[in-house]
Amino acid sequence: MPKVTMFNQAGTQVGDIELNDSIFGIEPNNHVLFEAIIMQRASLRQGNHKVKNRSEVAGGGRKPWRQKGTGRARQGSIRSPQWRGGGTVFGPTPRSYSYKMPKKMRRLAIKSALSAKALEQEIIVLENLAFEAPKTKEFTAVLKGLSVDTKALIVTDGLDEKIALSARNIPGVTVVEAAGLNVLDVVSHNKLIMTKSAVEKVEEVLA
Repeated sequence: MPKVTMFNQAGTQVGDIELNDSIFGIEPNNHVLFEAIIMQRASLRQGNHKVKNRSEVAGGGRKPWRQKGTGRARQGSIRSPQWRGGGTVFGPTPRSYSYKMPKKMRRLAIKSALSAKALEQEIIVLENLAFEAPKTKEFTAVLKGLSVDTKALIVTDGLDEKIALSARNIPGVTVVEAAGLNVLDVVSHNKLIMTKSAVEKVEEVLA
């Protein structure tokens, strides 16, 4: 089983914690991990692109000239696609880019992401994380005590507004609860900082 050093909020080592081998100790499946990242990024797309087709552009209510006898090609509307200012053919319209992956693949992807962090020794476990009031200065002190000066993902066992407000002004730091842990957040941050209770909750769900 992977073993990680556990720290308190002041940055002092208080012992070791063994992580579940089936979650933090598997061989990362890079292909499934890649597919999960693409799926998640696709779901973040707004998809609000829009062009006007020939029925939506202004004008062109009458036939430009009569059908026969002019020597010119027949035309039905000055807003046909071949005309300047006409409608666009097969242009983008608003749509959702989101799609789903099988549940087993999604679970394998998050396990692969967590195991990759464990292999790279980029996981830090905190015995507890709590603040009496939202204070960015106190949160910065916690990161400094852990020698974290890079992008970090903080995972708590539940929604704690004081922690979220303390961290939101720190560049590169994101706070999520264990229930919202996802592949894109894990791979987008260099360090994964989890509270002991968050580790237990993740292992309970994914085991």
